Amino acid sequence: MNRAKLRGAAAVVAATTTLALASTGAAAPPGDGAGGAQREHSYRTSDWDDSPEVEQRVEEILTQMTTEEKADLATGELNNNYGFFNNAIARLDIPASTMADGPLGVRIADPAVDRSSTQLPSGTALAATFDDDLAEEWGSLLGQEAFDSGHNFSLAPSADIARTPLWGRGFEGFGEDPLLVGNLAASVVAGIQSHPVVATAKHPFAYNQETDRFNVNAVVDERALQEIYVRPFGIVQRDGKPGAMMCSFNKLNGTYSCENDAMTTILQQQLGFRGFIMSDYNATPSTVQAANAGLDQEQPGDQGPGSANFGERLVAAVAAGEVSMERLDDMARRILRPMIGLGLFDDRPVVTEWDKERNSDFARKVAAEGTVLLKKRGEALPLTRRSRSIAVIGPDADNTSAQGGGSSQISMPTASVSPLEGIENRAGSGVDVSYAAGTDGISEGDLLPGPAPVPSSVLTPEDGSGTGLSATYWSNTTFSGAPHLVQDDPNANINFGFQNFPGFNAASPKIPTSRGDFGLTGDLSVQWRGTFTAPTDGFYTLGLTARGDATLTIDGEEVVDRSGDLGTSGERIFFEAGEPHAVAIDYAAPALNSYQGGQLRFWWTHADTITSPAMQEAVDTADDADTAVVVVRNYETEGVDRPNLGLPKEQEQLIRKVAAVNPRTIVVITTGSPTTVASWQRGVRGILQAWYPGQEQGNAIADVLFGDVNPSGRLPVTVPRNEDQVPTPNEGTEVYDEGIFVGYRGFLENRVEPSYAFGYGLSYTQFRFSRAQVVKGNRGGKKVSVRVRVTNTGNRRGTAVPQVYVGRLPGVESPPRQLAGYERVTLAPRRSKTITIKVPKESLSYWDEDTHGWVTPEGTTAVYVGSSSADNRRIGKVRVR
Repeated sequence: MNRAKLRGAAAVVAATTTLALASTGAAAPPGDGAGGAQREHSYRTSDWDDSPEVEQRVEEILTQMTTEEKADLATGELNNNYGFFNNAIARLDIPASTMADGPLGVRIADPAVDRSSTQLPSGTALAATFDDDLAEEWGSLLGQEAFDSGHNFSLAPSADIARTPLWGRGFEGFGEDPLLVGNLAASVVAGIQSHPVVATAKHPFAYNQETDRFNVNAVVDERALQEIYVRPFGIVQRDGKPGAMMCSFNKLNGTYSCENDAMTTILQQQLGFRGFIMSDYNATPSTVQAANAGLDQEQPGDQGPGSANFGERLVAAVAAGEVSMERLDDMARRILRPMIGLGLFDDRPVVTEWDKERNSDFARKVAAEGTVLLKKRGEALPLTRRSRSIAVIGPDADNTSAQGGGSSQISMPTASVSPLEGIENRAGSGVDVSYAAGTDGISEGDLLPGPAPVPSSVLTPEDGSGTGLSATYWSNTTFSGAPHLVQDDPNANINFGFQNFPGFNAASPKIPTSRGDFGLTGDLSVQWRGTFTAPTDGFYTLGLTARGDATLTIDGEEVVDRSGDLGTSGERIFFEAGEPHAVAIDYAAPALNSYQGGQLRFWWTHADTITSPAMQEAVDTADDADTAVVVVRNYETEGVDRPNLGLPKEQEQLIRKVAAVNPRTIVVITTGSPTTVASWQRGVRGILQAWYPGQEQGNAIADVLFGDVNPSGRLPVTVPRNEDQVPTPNEGTEVYDEGIFVGYRGFLENRVEPSYAFGYGLSYTQFRFSRAQVVKGNRGGKKVSVRVRVTNTGNRRGTAVPQVYVGRLPGVESPPRQLAGYERVTLAPRRSKTITIKVPKESLSYWDEDTHGWVTPEGTTAVYVGSSSADNRRIGKVRVR
């Protein structure tokens, strides 16, 4: 990876931008020190954490600061125009810290400016490229858009490990392997900080689930913690030097992360991190313990008188001797050091325009290059002129709502191209492109457990027109007073809470759910009324999944009456086709907490031979076309883990039904994390894992479908066969009893076969790896590398991703294989190239719990080269000691 070249190019862009800003006269962020865009003397340096000049400037400022100013620097302030914020200290010309979420695009919150920004694909899409250089470009885009929209901090990237694909926030990160995650996160950091913007690596430690995320105790043994969960942050620190890190909500081995001594012993002392550690949102559990353990800044901190654990409380703790002045000085130094060394004092952000088309093109490039071809049978892909008609099927194939929810969501993208639009544009006027949804749009309600909601096409509102149910909502639990909202809902399928906060909801535009309406996220009562009409004679089970008090009445007869914790009840009933039956649902529940409100689903189950009218319309549309492209999605979000690995709203049945009538069915999976494919994959001709593909998703999907881009993505995560193959998050205490055997390591160790292995991915051409050999290194395995010849044996230009794995380490429990290196190789047809892949020392070492350090055991270790964790061959062995 030529980071020097990329940093140089990014620096030119940054310098050009800064000069342009200085001449615009646009307003700087509020309270921004002395104002202005650029300073006469620059302290900006790539060695900001080891620069005598930077350190001297830090000390000059520190000696002038009062105790109150130091504590103020350590305490953020709530400012809804930014993700996080810290006031300027104008007396000392310390600029305001204007921080922007997030890792998948810059969330611009200030209503006074243009809030549109590039909606990048999910982190898993970038990870699937296995491209460190592309990751640095990604980071540079984040840094540039952050700076040009008035920010000097980027709350990115995530260096968390996807321990389980059920994790609701897994889409933000880079997968399940610590080497891949660390390399990509380090590259993103380097890209961000090529601008006068501080990157924030998050979230140490062992943040891997949303279930009970504010309190869950992650119990992790020392070796697993170091080899799997700390190692990515070590790579980030060594290769990226982030100015900040953000500790997580959860507890680590009994102590909250943001008051855990690991901030000092691991991040600062072991890894040599010299920037500052900020808390996640309201994740500062104490004053004295947090400060003494290594937390440097509370965020968002001051939210009103007496609200901050730092601020006045920190000043009082210093006065009482509970927190030393030496520690307070260290907190201030750690915050000032990256602010000075990364140029925040020199170049102040001023809102200006940028090349949005260029950045949109980059989003398209990442989405296409990150797409993984999972299956290709015969000549089904790429699409050719023989397909004179294409049926595009899928609940949200006609919009771009397929993205992750929460603080990383970009709700105002600079462009928006749906899969349907992209396919129509690429196919051209000579091809008939039709569309049918097949199922209702996807929403946060689909995160509830249990059977699928009753679809709108078998429901009719009270007035007899349209589809769905009539709904009346009250912001209380008693159905009293004037209703808060009256509307027709396609389904009774609500899951209100954090996922409905402003700008956090990634639901389909076809679902009229709450988007920032706090009148629906607290105490709630709802009535749904209408009729249910069975599409076919037969037995159906109708029921409710709910938390609180809920009743279901059919034709005046009570079918379900349940109360209490979230659970499911139903009854099997025979219905004749075409006969409407009155449906009444009454629901009331207090908010569970400030992050979880009402939860209810009206669901059904039925024989697979029964098809809803909307699904049948999609099947008929597919039957009339030469090729069917089924675009499926799920709902993933910060705040809630996935209930299972399946596709919601009967999309799996939709795939099977379409494939039964159209032998040229291609499935495009737009999910942030893996989904199970076992129930339908055998019946389709092609499968593309497109992840959450960002704002240019339609064009990127079309690029790959039609062969304009040869797919080169490789899985950064394992695709399991079912939920039994992966950890299920628990409340209270989550024991990481798999130890170091996370992801593919566990599949290999336990000899469990997934649907698709880590590192897997097909191409429209073929490659051969040959003449592979281990290049001997020096003692201790410090300079071991592997040489391999890569040949494109097909007739299309394409990109291979040879992967190096090392086998079990001598004399110590270790995985059968673990990733030790990789490289992308692009070749024209019939061309070859010999490459050398370096193996880092940590890949030939283990963390010893007795010495509390990395140890390279004496003996021999097998070395493998191949195209995935499951498809590789042993090429030799290396002696290490």
